[in-house]
Amino acid sequence: MNSSSLTRFKCAALFIVLILFSIGPVPITSSIGLYVVIFRPRWFKDLVEKIYTDKSD
Repeated sequence: MNSSSLTRFKCAALFIVLILFSIGPVPITSSIGLYVVIFRPRWFKDLVEKIYTDKSD
């Protein structure tokens, strides 16, 4: 399994966990999404680059 696939798997697993926790009164997944859209943190850009490292143009 290459690093891109491993990163995708980790992201998918994290989102599944966040979706399960957001069933309660606080929507965690949408709050994180809103944070990413507004502040565009560096870790998110790095994560996207890591996911698409093995993609060719």
